[in-house]
Amino acid sequence: MGSSTFVSSSIASPKSVSPTWRRFRDAFRRHPTALIGGVILICMVAIAIFAPWLGTIDPQAVAPIKRLKPPSSDFWFGTDMLGRDVYSRVVYGARVSLIVGLAVAMFSTILGVAIGLVTGYVRALDAVVMRVMDGLMSIPSVLLAIALMALTKASVGNVIAAITLAEVPRVVRLVRSLVLTLREQPYVEAAIASGTTLPRILMRHILPNIVAPLLVQGTYVCGSAMITEAILSFIGAGTPPNIPSWGNIMAEGRSLIQIAGYLILFPGICLSLTVLAVNLLGDGMRDALDPRLARRM
Repeated sequence: MGSSTFVSSSIASPKSVSPTWRRFRDAFRRHPTALIGGVILICMVAIAIFAPWLGTIDPQAVAPIKRLKPPSSDFWFGTDMLGRDVYSRVVYGARVSLIVGLAVAMFSTILGVAIGLVTGYVRALDAVVMRVMDGLMSIPSVLLAIALMALTKASVGNVIAAITLAEVPRVVRLVRSLVLTLREQPYVEAAIASGTTLPRILMRHILPNIVAPLLVQGTYVCGSAMITEAILSFIGAGTPPNIPSWGNIMAEGRSLIQIAGYLILFPGICLSLTVLAVNLLGDGMRDALDPRLARRM
């Protein structure tokens, strides 16, 4: 009886709260803008998921008699040159931007970690692999993505692949620089002296210590990917025109900006808010996960 009471009391004790969660909580208290960014991002994700139940209609439904209607109670964001409801197209466009941003962040992080870990630890591969990464980084990411899209057909999957390839070198350089620092630490040298295999050293001693910077880098990659996708769609090298995305909507409305500025205004505001939210959340995560900043909290 006494033992169970002790266990239950220790679980309910405030000291059982994870230090990492306490750092996140303190970081959000010190930086409320990070909390605002998180709330905005959650709202955007909810909008993308529940788009069919938010008063939308078919984003591809054409009604020429209703073309270029200004924002009103019937059409909250107005209609475009084909009479399509801009509100419905903007809401469904959130799906494309968020899918591209999250997918690029995930795939580029996985590839960057795999290449960066080996490159940073195995000196024989460092010179060769990093020269390839430097060559890719010398090409602006947008131009590299455009070149890759020119070799394939327009689709969301190809957009994700093109932007991922452009973002991988940045993740590789970050991981490599972290590994070069960590490999000189005493606990890594002790693991080498005890005969620990290379895969075990990388997975058990190196990888856990680079998770925090990778999470922060992932947020910035996500925001950059959404902007790049919008740029590609705006110039006609991204998602197909039949798929509503914020870049496509703005591209279709650029010729009518003087008489129907709302065609660019609303998708532009949504894109800016989403990217801003991701960056604010990344700043909060950096403050929460950085040990030097955590000691000041």
